[in-house]
Formats: sequence, C-alpha cells, structure tokens
Amino acid sequence: MIKIGMMLFEDMTQLDLTGPFEIFSRFPESQLYLISKSLNPVRSDRGLTILPNTTFENCPEEFDVLFVPGGPGISLLLEDTGYLNFVSLKGNKARYVTSVCTGSIVLAACGLLKGYRATTHWLSIDLLKRFGIETKNERVVIDRNRITGGGVTSGIDFAFVLALCFLVNNVPRKYSF
Repeated sequence: MIKIGMMLFEDMTQLDLTGPFEIFSRFPESQLYLISKSLNPVRSDRGLTILPNTTFENCPEEFDVLFVPGGPGISLLLEDTGYLNFVSLKGNKARYVTSVCTGSIVLAACGLLKGYRATTHWLSIDLLKRFGIETKNERVVIDRNRITGGGVTSGIDFAFVLALCFLVNNVPRKYSF
C-alpha cells in the first residue's frame, strides 16, 4: 500500500492539489490522505472547498509520499509553527518529500530542502533562494528523494514523474526538465 499524504491549507491553489491528486488516485494500491488541522472544509484561493479526510492527530505515522501544494495561503503557513512542525516531522520520515508551485517554500521553511536542488513557481524562485536552496527554473526537479514541480500546470508533469519513480522503484539522483 502506497500512503500519500497531501497537505491542505486555506487559500491553496486548487489545481496544485487536484492535478497531482488525479494522477495519484490511479496508483495501484494507494491510499490518499487529504490532511488538515481539522475535518472542516478548506477553501482554495478561488473559492472551491475541499474536504480533508484526516487530521494531524489521526493520520498515519509515516507516508511514502508527503506532498505540499502551493498558493497565496503559504504566507500565513510560514507563520504557523504547528503546521510547519507537522510537515517537518512527517517529511523527515517520508520516502519522498514533494511539492508543486510555492509548496516548495513551505518545505524549505521546514528545513526539508536544505542541501537539495528544487523549483517553484517562476515568480517565487527568488523567495526560494532566500532559504539557501539551489534553485532550478524547470517544470520538475528531482534531487534524490525530493521532487518539486514548478507552477500550477507542472503539477501533472510532477505527478507523472513520481509515478515513474514508483514504477521503476528508483529515483534518479539528480534530474530536471
């Protein structure tokens, strides 16, 4: 069983979450966890609400994949020590630590990208660099078990890359496209 933890937060970009979700949901023998602090609906930056199916307290101890989407809501996340501590704890135990768009900034704030190359939305590359991350302005960047996707539509590319990693059961050490 492949356990995939997908973080939710207010004002995330819906497609950053649902593009990869569509691909992940087709992984054989996978269980997707939409994780939030509570089971209350989470509103995206464009008003679509998404229902979490697990909370911080009730989710599995470890995930094969921890995923963070992006969106304007990351501004508040960067001040939310409870959220950041949770992502850090789960990321340090996950087989793959992943993000799309500005979700990589959350990973960087948690210390999960230190010593790794990563990407983010092209407008936020300079912000990611402020965390001391070696950035690549690419659609998908793989550095060992860290896989990051650029802006919104690259989330589907990112999810296909992760699917290939599971199919071949091996992630290239460093790759970007």
